[in-house]
Amino acid sequence: MARSVWKGPFCELKNIKKISKVWSRRSVILPQFVDTPVFIYNGKTFISLKITEDMIGHKFGEFATTRRKPQHKKKK
Repeated sequence: MARSVWKGPFCELKNIKKISKVWSRRSVILPQFVDTPVFIYNGKTFISLKITEDMIGHKFGEFATTRRKPQHKKKK
């Protein structure tokens, strides 16, 4: 279900200019964040990311994967 238009985009970040580490993966990327490097928490570590204009409107969680790729055993 989508968010109401009259409420605007959800952004939990208080200080937009002093953003460095983001724990809120559900927050929407706003135009004020463009060209700023951020660290997004994926549940274990922080992943570095530089925000571009193409990312506006998406959520921070889309760019920080929480799952690992499977490591299959190789036959010798």
